[in-house]
Amino acid sequence: VQLVESGGGLVQPGGSLRLSCAASGSIFSLTNMGWYRQAPGDERELVATMSRSGSTNYADSVKGRFTISRDTAKNMVFLQMNSLKPEDTAVYYCGGNSIAQSYWGQGTLVTVSS
Repeated sequence: VQLVESGGGLVQPGGSLRLSCAASGSIFSLTNMGWYRQAPGDERELVATMSRSGSTNYADSVKGRFTISRDTAKNMVFLQMNSLKPEDTAVYYCGGNSIAQSYWGQGTLVTVSS
């Protein structure tokens, strides 16, 4: 499974960004896909995930501001981020999990600053 993120960048507080993740390979093996982030000095944390059935899960810190979605025909997963805050600054990773292992993209940097 290969995952490639895009869409990161610099945005002002209160602004919006949309991240995209293109998946290829044995994606049929994935039980869920999602977005994770890692700020400098912190551990990687879950942001939002979507199961194969479409159920979603969000970190409390992003509920009501971020939305995960997918386009199954194009094998893509998206993260719409609204009302961004400086504390959302991090490298965002697309992740996919199968029974056997986890897969990660290379990450895309999101910086929220005025």
